[in-house]
Amino acid sequence: MLRSKRTWAFTGVAAAAAMTLAACSSGGSDETPSDGGEGGLSGEVSVWVPTQEESQATAWEALVDGFNTTYPDVTIVTETRQVDPHKDALRQAAGTSAGPDIYWYWEGSGLGGELVDVGMSKDLTAYYEQYGWEDRFTGAALGGITQYGGFHGVPWTQQGEAIFYNKALFAQAGITELPTTYDGLVEAAEQLKAAGITPIEFGGTVNWHVMRLLDALVETKCGADKADELTKGDGDWGAEACVTEAFTELKTWGDEYINDGFMAMSNDDSSLLFYSGDAAMAFEGTWFESNAYDGGMDPENVGIFMFPTETGRLYGFGEGFYITETSDNPDAAAAFLDYITSTEGQDTAGNAWAALSVNADVDRTDASPLAPSWISLFNDATGVYMNNDQNFSTQVTTEYWRIHNAVLVGDIDPADAGAEFQKFRAANQ
Repeated sequence: MLRSKRTWAFTGVAAAAAMTLAACSSGGSDETPSDGGEGGLSGEVSVWVPTQEESQATAWEALVDGFNTTYPDVTIVTETRQVDPHKDALRQAAGTSAGPDIYWYWEGSGLGGELVDVGMSKDLTAYYEQYGWEDRFTGAALGGITQYGGFHGVPWTQQGEAIFYNKALFAQAGITELPTTYDGLVEAAEQLKAAGITPIEFGGTVNWHVMRLLDALVETKCGADKADELTKGDGDWGAEACVTEAFTELKTWGDEYINDGFMAMSNDDSSLLFYSGDAAMAFEGTWFESNAYDGGMDPENVGIFMFPTETGRLYGFGEGFYITETSDNPDAAAAFLDYITSTEGQDTAGNAWAALSVNADVDRTDASPLAPSWISLFNDATGVYMNNDQNFSTQVTTEYWRIHNAVLVGDIDPADAGAEFQKFRAANQ
C-alpha cells in the first residue's frame, strides 16, 4: 500500500542528514514504478528541498495535492533540511545511489554545476521535448539550465537581491530619498546610526549572508567588466586596487553599520531584527518578502531598492529542480516538475518563493505588494551579477568566506586580503 500522497520528513542537522542517506535506497524509494494509475504513472518520488517558510510549506502542499488530482498513484515524499545540511547531504549522495529522485539546488557553475560535473544530474533533453518546456520558460530562466550543456533541471525561480528597508525607520532618520549611489547608501547608513537605529542586519555564522555585501562592494568598486573578470575569469585579486577598496568598505560596514555581534549570529536570527524594527535594512532576495510578512511586518512598511553599485546590474541568481541520474522513477519525477512549473502550478505557488515566475505565460504583477517593484528592478537592470558562492568552486568559496570573515574580525588587513585570496585561487585552479 502506498503511503499518504503528501509525506514530509524533517531533518535539521548534518548528522540527521547522514543517517537519512544511510537509510535511503536509490531514488529514495523501495517501490518499483508501475504503469497503473491515472496518467499511467505510479510509485514514489522523493524530493529534497531546503526548509520551507510557512507560506512556502503551505504552497508546496497545495502543489502536491494539485499534482495528485491527475496522478493519484504517485506519492511525493518531501525531505527538508536547513541550507547548509541540504548542501552537505547532496554532496554526500553524489556518486552514490543514496540520493533522491528530485533535488532543489542553485544553478551557478560553483553549486549546480558542481553536481552536474560529478554526474548527479540527469540530462532532461528528452523531457524538454516531450513537454515543450523550452517554449514554457523565460529566456533568463532557461539560461541557468542550459549553461552546463544540454538541459539539466527545470527553472524554479529567477531571484533578484536588493535592499529591503523599513519605511518608518527611514522616515524617523530623516531619509527622504532612496539612495541611488554608493555614497548615498553610506550617507543613509550614517543618518540611521545617528538616529540610534541599526542601519543593516547580517548573520555571520552562515558565511554566505555577509558574502552578499562583499559581492556588491566588488561590483561597486571594480565595475561590471572587472568584477566579471575577477569572479568568472582569470582576473588577479591581488593586483587590483579596487579589491582593496572593496575589502576596506566591508570592514567599515562591519565596524560601523551592521548589528552588534553579527559574526556570532545566524541569518535567521539577524532577520528577526528586521522583522521587529530593530534594524532598518536587510540585503535579501525576492523570497524574503513573504518571510517578512510571515515575521509580522506590515506590507505597507516594507520597500526595496537596488544596491546602488552604479553599474546598473541587479544582484541575483536562479534556482532549479534537478532529477538525479540514479532516479528510480524519472518519468513520474518529470511529470511532477511539469505540473509545478505549469501555469496552474505557478498560480498555486504564487509568490511564496519569488516575485516573478519562470513561466513566460504567468503574470505576477498583482502577486504581492512588492511584485511591481521587483518587476521594475528586473526590467530596468542592464544585466545580472551572481552570488560568488555560485561562481566559485566549493573549495574556493570556502576560502573566500574565510578571508572576508578574517577581514571583518581584524585578522587580515583589507590591503592584504586580495593577494591572499589570489594565492589560494592560483594554487587550486
